[in-house]
Amino acid sequence: MEWIEHGERAIYDSPWVSLHLVDVEVPGGARFEHHVVRRDLPAAGVVVHDPERGLLLLWRHRFITHTWGWEIPAGRVEAGEEVVAAAAREVVEETGWQPGPLQPLFGYHPTNGISDQRFEIFVADGATHLGEPSDPSESDRVEWVPVEQVRRLLRAGEIGDGLSLTAILWWLQHEIP
Repeated sequence: MEWIEHGERAIYDSPWVSLHLVDVEVPGGARFEHHVVRRDLPAAGVVVHDPERGLLLLWRHRFITHTWGWEIPAGRVEAGEEVVAAAAREVVEETGWQPGPLQPLFGYHPTNGISDQRFEIFVADGATHLGEPSDPSESDRVEWVPVEQVRRLLRAGEIGDGLSLTAILWWLQHEIP
């Protein structure tokens, strides 16, 4: 059944995120205000794969969850920027590697019960080293991780970021070169 929306109002707004209250009604049920996190632009992530080296990953700390883990390069799409260009830019900024040609894999809404945020995932066939990452605050280290080791990291729970976890598992399932 489709819920009925009667209106919406912003209660917080910033360049990164906004929080809205949406007046909704469940058909045949209650009418109430539902909190919705809005993101006007998607995020883009890239599974960078090299047949000999594995996947290009970042080891980083996330202060919100107080966790360390391996992640794929990813970040916010800027206003007016093509999603594929943002994906390539994020790889260079975060890793210092220029990804090979990008192919779209899939897009999804990770928390569609509370947010309209969308992730767009790409795969790159290899990468060329340009130098150090231009944004060293993104990670503690950048490494090529062999695919078999990536599988072990997944089993050990060392890839816990939802965007990275979903992208890598999808890539492994479909074995995209």
